[in-house]
Amino acid sequence: MNKHLPPGIFEAAADRYNTHKVLNQAQPANGFNAFTGDAVIRAAIYREAHWAADRCEALGALAGDENVQELARLANRHTPELKTHDRFGNRIDWVDFHPSWHELMSLAWKHEVPNLAWRTTEKNGHFARAVLSYLWNQVEQGTACPTGMAYASYAGFEAEPALAIWAEKSKGTKYEFSRREVGDKPSVVIGYAMTEKQGGSDLRETQTIAHYSHSGDYHGATAYWYELTGHKWFCSVPQSDGFFTLAKVAGEVTCFFLPRTLPDGSYNRFFVQRLKDKAGNKSNASSEVEYAGTLAIRVGEEGRGIREILSHAHLTRLDFAIGSAGLMRQSLTLAMRHTTTRNAFGTTIADRPMMTNVLADMAVEVEAATLMALRVAKATDLMVTSEHERLLARVATPTAKFFNCSRAPSIAYEALQCHGGNGFIEENPMARVYRESPLNSVWEGTANMMCMDVRRAMIKDSRTIDALFDEIKPLAGQDARFDALIQHTERLVRDAVGDEFLARPMTEAVARVLQGAELLRHSTQEVVDVFLSTRSPSVSGAWGSHYGTLAVTVTQAAAQKVMRRAMVAG
Repeated sequence: MNKHLPPGIFEAAADRYNTHKVLNQAQPANGFNAFTGDAVIRAAIYREAHWAADRCEALGALAGDENVQELARLANRHTPELKTHDRFGNRIDWVDFHPSWHELMSLAWKHEVPNLAWRTTEKNGHFARAVLSYLWNQVEQGTACPTGMAYASYAGFEAEPALAIWAEKSKGTKYEFSRREVGDKPSVVIGYAMTEKQGGSDLRETQTIAHYSHSGDYHGATAYWYELTGHKWFCSVPQSDGFFTLAKVAGEVTCFFLPRTLPDGSYNRFFVQRLKDKAGNKSNASSEVEYAGTLAIRVGEEGRGIREILSHAHLTRLDFAIGSAGLMRQSLTLAMRHTTTRNAFGTTIADRPMMTNVLADMAVEVEAATLMALRVAKATDLMVTSEHERLLARVATPTAKFFNCSRAPSIAYEALQCHGGNGFIEENPMARVYRESPLNSVWEGTANMMCMDVRRAMIKDSRTIDALFDEIKPLAGQDARFDALIQHTERLVRDAVGDEFLARPMTEAVARVLQGAELLRHSTQEVVDVFLSTRSPSVSGAWGSHYGTLAVTVTQAAAQKVMRRAMVAG
């Protein structure tokens, strides 16, 4: 100690430069279970597939696990890298990922996210698998792309005898990142490569061509091999073990399955030209690919490719509808945790009356979206044995895909608003969710494509309209607001069948009436009242154009009950 300095000078200097203490920061959203803490999804599983509750609880714990959340952050921070050649100059067309991606994929496969519907012998397997997808989309959305494609692919494998081994391997639960031939692998990852730059959603404009090559034994079945030449503008998960794709044979669009590794162990001629630099979905690799003498197995008959691939589309659309509901739920969970653990103006942010209005409004939207998607999942389980369910699924699936995927960005935006500037920082998971939220609306058909599909189904088979109203009319007479919603929907359906201009408002009305019906069946009176007081055309001035504009018919006390119902403990 310097004897010439006054006593305590160092302590005073330390206090002088201690500029602040960290106070009143929101708690991170971890330490919760996304299944047991979610009243809506928990009740749904016990109602329809109680046998899957333990699986759902185990997966739900991952969404609130701090270490798993860190894996999601790392997978999006360290993005995939294309490796076209090895160090010796050999063409390899491979993609490198951060180890966190593989850990997440291993967790998804271990918990049967891609394949529970095909593995179980219990009833309502698609419903249970939908809940797993809902939960997984709250873990990491980039890996939800390969889980969803693997889920849909089984329909194609099951229909083609030559692909029986792929059907078997698609039910595996041990993820393996390798280029081993399918017979040597415990499970497989499947991709789709349909879209071409000149056609987009119009698959009739496919320019890739295929020529018959040979037939032969393929793992105990006869496979018909063709050589493909062409270019695909979007190919997600290009490191997959195999791909469903389209090409023209003698001018007719035909479906094919393309293994990355051929039976002799050599690599197929599958050239990854570049990875897409996307606005979101950063952890997942999307690419452009070229075929040049690429070998692929024909799936179904020549010239029936679009029909064949549409048999998978019901499952991918269901997965996007339920996945967007899960993403909306994650947005709401993050908003709830932030606003209930941070104070402003003497109370928690959540208890400020305006914020209660916002959170309650968001909670109703998320619950309605979730129940509608689950109704489609239930129809998927029953559509083979019930004509009503098959016809309902034909219009309800594209409706749910359109509406949930279109609403997810609005929920993510409002959740970000709840965080303020903290939500726009990449260290906060809210930023990633915000960037992710629009993507499902453009995968597997844009909003207009879905509305066009609903209208097309109604024109082609008017029994789909009958099935829709047979589904909701047993609930008529319970609430005048719901009756008005039915009448509004009937009028728009009738008019839209004759005029494509009305296809979008018609499809939105169909979504709202399906949501209202499911809420009447399965939710609380407070939620039903808020929904019908704001989303029904019979109530004027009760809802604005943004969340948090509940008015006139909704009290603060009712909004608080709705908000508390949506809170996840932890």
